[in-house]
Parts: sequence; C-alpha cells; structure tokens
Amino acid sequence: MFLAEEAVEKVGQFSYFDLIMILFSVVIAIGFVRLVLAREKNLFAIGFALVCLGVFVFMDVLIVLAWTGYL
Repeated sequence: MFLAEEAVEKVGQFSYFDLIMILFSVVIAIGFVRLVLAREKNLFAIGFALVCLGVFVFMDVLIVLAWTGYL
C-alpha cells in the first residue's frame, strides 16, 4: 500500500531528465533539417536521423502525457 501511495504522488511531476530528453529532440530535429537541406545528401544519415527523431518525439509525447496525468 505504501508503494502505491508513492506512485500516485509522483504522477504529474517531472524531473530534469525530461527536459534533457526534449532538448535532445530539438538537437536531433536541427540536425535532420540540416541533413535534408545539404547539397550532398547522405541517405544513411538522413534515415538514421529520421528514426532517432521519431523515437525521441514518441518519448516526448509520453513525457508530456505523464506530466498532464493522462498516462
């Protein structure tokens, strides 16, 4: 019962790691845009950046849902 009460209290709270995850998402998005706009295209790098950006954006959505209490 004690662990359940502690879990309920932590809903809606965020940690600094959440902010770092969002900052990494922004950095990956900037890198992706620069790769797409580059004169010489590196398709492997563009694909890798797209997959990374997709994963990080999905995690950011989960983080925001946890902040708001919907998760």
